[in-house]
Amino acid sequence: MDWLINTIYYVVPFIVLLGILVFVHELGHYLMAKLTGVKVAEFSIGFGKKLWGFTDRSGTEWKVSAVPLGGYCKFLGDDDAASSSSSDENLSEEDKKYAFNNQNPFKKLAIVIAGPLGNYIFAILVFAAVFFFVGKMDFPPVVGEVIPGGAAEQGGVLQGDRILSINGRKINSFAEIKQEVDMNTAEKIKLEIQRGDKILNLSFPLKTIPLNIEANQSSEMRPMLGVRSVCVVDVEPQDTSLLEAFSEAAAETWRITVVTLRGVGQMISGHRNADEVGGIIRIAEMSGDISKQSGLLDFMVFMALLSINLGLINLFPIPLLDGGHVVIYVIEIITRKEINEKVKEYIFRFGLFVLIALMLFATYNDFARLFNRWFS
Repeated sequence: MDWLINTIYYVVPFIVLLGILVFVHELGHYLMAKLTGVKVAEFSIGFGKKLWGFTDRSGTEWKVSAVPLGGYCKFLGDDDAASSSSSDENLSEEDKKYAFNNQNPFKKLAIVIAGPLGNYIFAILVFAAVFFFVGKMDFPPVVGEVIPGGAAEQGGVLQGDRILSINGRKINSFAEIKQEVDMNTAEKIKLEIQRGDKILNLSFPLKTIPLNIEANQSSEMRPMLGVRSVCVVDVEPQDTSLLEAFSEAAAETWRITVVTLRGVGQMISGHRNADEVGGIIRIAEMSGDISKQSGLLDFMVFMALLSINLGLINLFPIPLLDGGHVVIYVIEIITRKEINEKVKEYIFRFGLFVLIALMLFATYNDFARLFNRWFS
């Protein structure tokens, strides 16, 4: 019976999560293609054998496929779902007008960018809905509890201290404390705190403790500050207008993007450990943990966060990803010449090698993380 419960908690939310995010991403490509007069041959959620589907009046085949680990929007004339090659030999002269490969680079660029843009719009809509209907949860950066034996206790932080800044960056909410701690790569972390009428400056090293310290089980180890919020559950929501909700949602989306890029930059420069890179298994684990321990609101927020990451990663200039196509079409716009098909073929082969390497690395990290969680 336990395996059935774990399947419900981990597999089902993961499939729902990935299905929605893939649909949103590919819908962005689809809508822009329709807007610019490009025909879409297939729209698939998942890969492999078709489980269910139908063909609409415009000739697009909509389907759900057997392997729920992604999806694609295949345009007329494309040889594959990644638009890495195309052929219009079997198309009529009329259909050639609507094939993706025969469009100018401006149209191609708009269609490619629309996928990640769809993920960003989805995240903003989710955040705006949360802020408008539930309210913006306000966790003040005040220490409600100092975890015994943690870095904060050893560094002199006390219950009731208000954290004003971390490493020189102003802190406005308790959530920002974790974000700045996660971004810390120095030997010591620097805190400016308010204690009563006094302003104090503390500097001390972080301490590695279990990430899930409240659960009576093994958990991932990570350098942490070792403090809890003044209010973990009972947070008074704020009344927010629709305009304010969208404004706050856009600002939150931008802030998450900046923090993510800072983390990636630290990994590239070697200041952050690359074992934080996770893949499909990690997403399934996190979505399962949230569905098991939290509610629908937390799941929706997690989905918005993941949507931002999906959109951002797809904009990285890696061939086969949307960002790789963006680079190619920008070059073609600047040079006013189409890049040689043979050159494109080598570029996409290199991109495939990079993606496979990243997937293998992420999967290795996922299994190592699971091993530590289960057996440490």
